[in-house]
Amino acid sequence: MRSRVLKFAAVLTGPMMMAGGGVLAAPAVSADPAPVAAADFYVPPAPLPGGAGTIVRAEHANLAVSVPGGAGPIPANATRIMHVSSDTHGNPAAAVATYLEPSQPWTGPGERPLIAYAGGSKGQGDQCATSKGLSNLVQFQAPFDASVEYDVLAIYSLLGRGMAVVVTDYLGLGTPAVHDFLNRKSQAHTLLDAARAALRLPGTSLHGGSPVVLYGYSQGGMASAAAAELQRSYAPELNVKGAYVGGAVVDDVSVIAHNDGRPAFAPAFAWILNGIAADYPDTRPVLDAELNETGKSILRDSSVKCAVAFGIAQNHPHTSQWTTSGQPLTAVIDRSPALRAAFAEQRVGGMSPSVPVRISQAVNDEGAPFGPVRATAADWCGKGAIVELNADPATSPLSGIAGTHVLSFFPALSSSHQWVIDRLAGAPAPNNCGNLP
Repeated sequence: MRSRVLKFAAVLTGPMMMAGGGVLAAPAVSADPAPVAAADFYVPPAPLPGGAGTIVRAEHANLAVSVPGGAGPIPANATRIMHVSSDTHGNPAAAVATYLEPSQPWTGPGERPLIAYAGGSKGQGDQCATSKGLSNLVQFQAPFDASVEYDVLAIYSLLGRGMAVVVTDYLGLGTPAVHDFLNRKSQAHTLLDAARAALRLPGTSLHGGSPVVLYGYSQGGMASAAAAELQRSYAPELNVKGAYVGGAVVDDVSVIAHNDGRPAFAPAFAWILNGIAADYPDTRPVLDAELNETGKSILRDSSVKCAVAFGIAQNHPHTSQWTTSGQPLTAVIDRSPALRAAFAEQRVGGMSPSVPVRISQAVNDEGAPFGPVRATAADWCGKGAIVELNADPATSPLSGIAGTHVLSFFPALSSSHQWVIDRLAGAPAPNNCGNLP
């Protein structure tokens, strides 16, 4: 398997090879993809075949947590898929997703649904990809880099109800290029295109018109929210019934401002900047001038790491330590037109979802602040969307163990199941736009 080491100088000043043109939905099911060697699976062909959602290749995947069953592995038979998607500018790009065909029968209303699942933050290194985590559960690279595939808790609970699940890796995790962490459009595109690919995969219990529900928490909450906004224009053929948005980041700048100085969140700031530099060439000279050697070292170090507890970033948690001016990143962003424009494109709320949305957010979420999420809900309500904002006031952090952002995942997961089933049954969607908490 290739190794990808993102050098800061290459991101800021090196060439970015991009294919021109937009990505259109492929009109038909792809032919059965040819198998490739495991080491080559994540390396896409050039050029990419077909339009968005086209399956490039597929292979059986082993699940780290699985037991044999009479009708197949429990909880699911897994298939790893490389498919065509598009980046934030609409250029063709390869992404990987994992399709999970449940062993449990679907006993809910109507046909078996597909949950298009967007995972939480894992990191920026290729080894952090969810498709790898599902097979290994824990990814470890000496001396201190590790990633735990915690999304199995939600994924397996959905499979246990007989729902099919497809899980996106997003762009640049495992596949070439930089993972543009918390990029609104690219995350939405990969989630919707993973659903397209899953519905085209031969030999499943699904078909092109199967009901789809968008689902995500944390980074995945942003992806689900953005996909709900873009689905009508980007993937209108999908039969999307609703979107569950949990613990969402809806504004990258607000996350940086809210968490500046907290060691646990420092690597995420570097992932964001690496993605911005990769996607928006006009920001590279700005960052090159504004970041000092400490800041540049943090970006290089974080680019190949998962969500680790130790590193250069954690030793310099205040972003004022990263800059030549001694000012925090928010001030640097504010005074640069190029950075302001790039970060503005990542805000969720500018478009109206065409499907019902349930938002679950702790009012004291220390990772993804509540205020911007409520503002997004209000924006959607003002555009006529059907929105239920569930504000969890009761989550308390476990000091030194887990914060509210992590702990809120569990009650949100439990309450989301019935909401999903009600959307599949065609029940009227709850809407508290008239009285947002």
